[in-house]
Amino acid sequence: MTDLLALTARLVDIPSVSFDEADLVAYLEAELRAVPGLTVDRIGDNLVARTTLGRDHRLVLGGHTDTVPGETSGSRLDGDTLWGLGAADMKSGLAVMLELARAVAEPAVDVTWVFYAREEVAIAHNGLRELFAEAPDLLVGDVAILGEPTGGAVEAGCQGTMRFEVNLAGARAHTARPWMGRNAVHRLGALLTALGSYEHREPVVDGCRYREALQAVHVEGGVAGNVVPDRSMVRINHRYAPDRTGDEAEAHVRSVLAPYLDDGDEVALVDHSPAALPGMSHPLLQRLATEGGLEVRAKLGWTDVAFFSEHGVPAVNLGPGEPTLAHTADERVERSAVESCYQVLRDLLLNGV
Repeated sequence: MTDLLALTARLVDIPSVSFDEADLVAYLEAELRAVPGLTVDRIGDNLVARTTLGRDHRLVLGGHTDTVPGETSGSRLDGDTLWGLGAADMKSGLAVMLELARAVAEPAVDVTWVFYAREEVAIAHNGLRELFAEAPDLLVGDVAILGEPTGGAVEAGCQGTMRFEVNLAGARAHTARPWMGRNAVHRLGALLTALGSYEHREPVVDGCRYREALQAVHVEGGVAGNVVPDRSMVRINHRYAPDRTGDEAEAHVRSVLAPYLDDGDEVALVDHSPAALPGMSHPLLQRLATEGGLEVRAKLGWTDVAFFSEHGVPAVNLGPGEPTLAHTADERVERSAVESCYQVLRDLLLNGV
C-alpha cells in the first residue's frame, strides 16, 4: 500500500486556497486518468471519476480540494504526525480517496469519486453546487460519504443553518432631550437577553442526538455621539436539527422574536442552508458503521451532505482529520487515523452490502 501520510504530504505541498486550486486539480486529474476503468470528467475545477461495473449499488465518495487561507509553505512530517495547512481539512481525506481509486480495481459497488472546489467560501461558489446544476447525472448514487474531518467517526446528516437580520426602529432625538425620541439601541437589550436565555432543543433523530442553537453574532447601531439612534440591527444565526424543515425552523425563530418586535421593525431571512437527515438506515451505511466498529453521532455543523440529501441521497461525513484542528495554526493529522479510515472504506468497497 502507498504510504498514505506521504501522499497526504504531497497534497499539502500543493497549495489550494479557495479559488486557487488549479494546480492540485491538475495533479489529481492526471492521477485519476491513469487508473484503468475510470471515466473522468472535469467541469471547471471539479473532477468526477466513475466506475461502470454494473453493480447493484453506487457509492459516491467526495471531498473538497480547497483550504482556508493560511501558511502555504508546505507540510512538515514529525514521526507519524503530519503538519500543514489542509492536513486535517481535508487533504488526508483526499489522499484516502485517491489511493482507494488507484488500489481497488474491482469494488463490489460502483463508485463515483468527486473532488470539488471552493467549499470553504460562500455557498454560491461551491463546486458541488456547480456540479448539481451543470451535470447532475454524474452525481447519481445510492449513498454518499464525504471526507470531512470527523476523527474517524461517522457524523450522520447535518444541522441546518440560517441567518436573520433584525432591524429595530426608534425615533431620533438630541441626547440632551432623549425623552423626545426612542432609542433603538436600547431596544436591543430585551432581545439580546432573550437570545442569551434561549432554551435549545436536543432532538434524537435516527439515534443521533442533535443540539440546536440560536445566537446573536453581530450588532450595529448608532448615529453620532449626540443623537438618540433611530435604528439598530442584530444578526442572528440559528442551527436546527433535521427533524424540522426549513420553513418550520424559520417559523420557530420568528415566534421567538415576535414578543420583542413593534410596528416598523423588520426581520429578514438572509441566508439558509438546509439540514440533512442521518440516513443511517441504508444497508451500505449500516455496514460501514457496524463492520468498521465506528461511533455514529450527529453532525452539529452544516456540511455538503445537505446537497445530496436534497436530491434524495443519504449522506454522512467520515474523514481521518480531527475537526477541532481544522482551520487552526496547529492543523495536523496522525498516520494511524489516515490508515484506519482507509481500511474501513476499503472494506466497504470490497464487500459492499
